[in-house]
Amino acid sequence: MLYQIFIDPFAQMVDMPDFLIQVVWEGFVAGILYALIALGFVLIFKASGVFNFAQGIMVVFAGLTLVGLHEAGVPAFLALILAIGVMALLAVAVERFVMRPLVNQPEIILLMSTIGMTYFLIGFGEFVFGGEPKQMITEELGLPTGSTAFEIGEQGLVILQHIDIAAAVIAIIMVASLALFFNKTRIGRALRAVADDHQAAQSVGISLNQIWAIVWFAAGIVALATGIMWGARSDVSFALEIVALKALPVLILGGFTSIPGAIVGGLIIGIGEKIGEIYWGPLVGGGIESWLAYMIALVFLLFRPQGLFGERIIERV
Repeated sequence: MLYQIFIDPFAQMVDMPDFLIQVVWEGFVAGILYALIALGFVLIFKASGVFNFAQGIMVVFAGLTLVGLHEAGVPAFLALILAIGVMALLAVAVERFVMRPLVNQPEIILLMSTIGMTYFLIGFGEFVFGGEPKQMITEELGLPTGSTAFEIGEQGLVILQHIDIAAAVIAIIMVASLALFFNKTRIGRALRAVADDHQAAQSVGISLNQIWAIVWFAAGIVALATGIMWGARSDVSFALEIVALKALPVLILGGFTSIPGAIVGGLIIGIGEKIGEIYWGPLVGGGIESWLAYMIALVFLLFRPQGLFGERIIERV
């Protein structure tokens, strides 16, 4: 048994390096998409100090909006623009009817409000778009399809899906853009000020209403990009909300306020769960991919609860 746990998986990696590369690539792509979902959580948390439980359903809702508009006869790129407009309207509605009435309330109240938003968007989305899975308009948006195969050694073969490569490139661009936005722009600095202290930010003339609308819109754009990429790899359905919960261990690893942490945490979870499922999963009957991420997060909570890039909070009494 010890041989099967500690030696055999590594022997398989050495014997079949091409298969190991394929597994790592699949985990890398999954990790990039987890990181995109986590980015939406980070944006909201940095601006309001509350965990946005609705980010997962926002991914689904944005994807369904895009596909639903196209099915109604709207050209693909016009549907994309209109979907961005819908996420902007959602951001304004959240600020006006949820965030503004609850300003300076305890964080648990804001958390409960995002849970309420989740179920509202689920019901509204099913009412408007139905509950059936929908196919993402990948080709209509100009996203690449097909695959490229690379030979590794004499008989090894690694296959890369073009949509996975596009997803990785788009995610990297979005992460870099958001990092620059937060660190180099006036609005980004205002967002960080609001996250540190609402009342202090208001005292120096920063509008909470404007900042919250902007950050929810940014989270909506991230949700739309994530919905497109996840939908291109599978169908767009409400089951994606469950996938979005993988952002929780990603945030625990990377830190709730760190954009670089979201990408690093996503890669750790994505690659870790793929390798665990392939090489150690058969020892327990498979299926560990669904819970391994949470076990990794639990270990981090025990030894570094602020995450790899999170800020250590020290209270002096």
